Amino acid sequence: MEEIRKEIDVGDWHSNLPHDEWTQLTVPGSRASARYKHAAVVVDEKLYIVGGSRNGRYLSDVQVFDLRSLTWDSLKLKTEDGVGSLGEAFPAISDHRMIKWGHKLLLIGGYSKNQSDNMSVRLIDLETHLCGVVEASGNVPVSRGGHSITLVGSRVFVFGGEDKKRRLLNDLHVLDLETMTWDVVETSQTRPVPRFDHTAATHSNRYLLIFGGCSHSIFFNDLHILDLQTMEWSQPHVQGDDVTPRAGHAGITIDENWYIVGGGDNSTGCLETLVLNMSKLVWSTSTHVGARHPLASEGLSVCSASVFGENILVAFGGYNGKYNNDIFAMRLKPGESSSHPKIFKSPAAAAAAASVTAAYAIAKSDSSDFPPPPANPTLNGTGNSFSGSNIRNTIDSIKEEKRTLESSVAETQVENSKLREKIDEVNSTHAELSQELQSVQGQLISERSRCFKLEAQIAELQKALESGQSIEAEVEMLRKQKLASDEREDGTVKKQGWGWGTR
Repeated sequence: MEEIRKEIDVGDWHSNLPHDEWTQLTVPGSRASARYKHAAVVVDEKLYIVGGSRNGRYLSDVQVFDLRSLTWDSLKLKTEDGVGSLGEAFPAISDHRMIKWGHKLLLIGGYSKNQSDNMSVRLIDLETHLCGVVEASGNVPVSRGGHSITLVGSRVFVFGGEDKKRRLLNDLHVLDLETMTWDVVETSQTRPVPRFDHTAATHSNRYLLIFGGCSHSIFFNDLHILDLQTMEWSQPHVQGDDVTPRAGHAGITIDENWYIVGGGDNSTGCLETLVLNMSKLVWSTSTHVGARHPLASEGLSVCSASVFGENILVAFGGYNGKYNNDIFAMRLKPGESSSHPKIFKSPAAAAAAASVTAAYAIAKSDSSDFPPPPANPTLNGTGNSFSGSNIRNTIDSIKEEKRTLESSVAETQVENSKLREKIDEVNSTHAELSQELQSVQGQLISERSRCFKLEAQIAELQKALESGQSIEAEVEMLRKQKLASDEREDGTVKKQGWGWGTR
C-alpha cells in the first residue's frame, strides 16, 4: 500500500491504483478538517464536502477536493445581494443528506442549533456560490437526521431517520423538485421498522432499496424493497455472503452494483466493502481493510467519480475512536451490467419466474437441435429440413408449454394471495396483541402509581403512629408528675391540719 502511494503521479494517479483495493491518496498542502456525519457529492471531477460534526460541534464549511490535482480548497458562500446573515441562510449542520440537481447542491434535513420543526431544504449554487433556504409546500415532513434520500427522476424519496425529540421514524415522503412540493407516500405490506443511519438506493428507476441502520438498541442487516409502481414493500430472500448488522455506513450505486462501505455496531467497525448485485440480489465482498482502519468507521461518505474517463470510488471522513480526514480511492474492475432487473416480491413469484426461465431454456435447447436452414432455401425445396407439419407440431408444443406455465403462474398467484392473507392475519393478531400489551402496560403503570400512593400514605401513618406513641409517653409522664404533685400537696395539707390541732 505504501509503495503504491509513493509511485502515484498527480497527472495520472488513477492508473497506479490496484483494482478492488482501497488506497489512501497522498494529498499535498492543507486538508479539510476531520469530521463525520457530513454530506458528500462529486460534480465535474470535484468532491464537495459539506458540514458534519466534530467533538459535538456542528460544521458549516464547504470543502472541495479536486480529483485531478489532488488538492483541497474551500468554497466561500454568500447570500443573494448580501441580504440576511450567512449563518441563517446556511447554518452549521450535521447528519443531513445532499444531492446534485442541475448546477445546484440540495441539502435535505439534518441537525442544526436552531432547526425548525419541519424538514428544511437548502441549496448551494455551484456557479454563483449563492446559498439559501428553498421554500417548499405540501405535506412537509418533520425535521430529522440520519434519514435516507433517493433521487428517482425529479422526485426525492425520504425514508426514516430520527427527529429532534429522538423519536425513530419509518415514514416515507416524496419531494417533487419541479414544483418543490412535499407529499406523503402511502404504501402497502409490511414496511421496515423505524430506524436511522441506514442507506438507500434505487434500481432501474422502479425499486427503492433500504439496507441496515439501527434503532436505539438494535442494529439491522435486513434488506427491504419498495416497488415504486405498486407501492408494495417486500423483504426478499438474498443470497451470497453473510452480512453483519451495521449502521452509519455509506453506499453508492454503479450500474447494477450497490457498494456498501464502513459502518459498525458500537463495538466493532465493519472491515469489508460489500457489493449487492441488485439484479440478482446476491451479496459479495469486494475487499477488506484492517482493524481500526479509517474506513471501518461510522458517519463516513463514499462517492463514485469518473476521473480521466475511469470509474473510481472515493471515501472521506468518519469516526472510529478518532475523527478522520483522509481520502481513499478504489479503482473498479470493468464489469458488465444487466439491463433486465430480476427483483421479485416473494419466494413464490421467484419460483414461478425460475420455472419460466427453465422452460424457456429447455425450449431453446430443443430448438437448437434442429439444423439451420440452407443458405438459399426455396419454398418447396428438398434442402429445407423444416416441413410444415414439423413447424406446426413445434408451435403446438410451445403453446402447450405456455398454457402449462400460465397455469403454474396462476397457481403461484393464488398461493401468493393466500400468503398475503396469512400475513395480514398475523399482522392483525400482532396489532391486537400490541394493543392488549399496551393496555396491560397502562394498567401496570396505574397500579404502580396506586402502590406508590399507598406506600406514601403508609409512611405518613407510621410517622403519625410514632408521633402518637411519643405523645402518649409524654402524657403518661405528665400524669405521673401530676400524681406525684397531688401526693405532695395532700401531705402538706395534713401537716397544716396537725398544726392547727396543737394550737
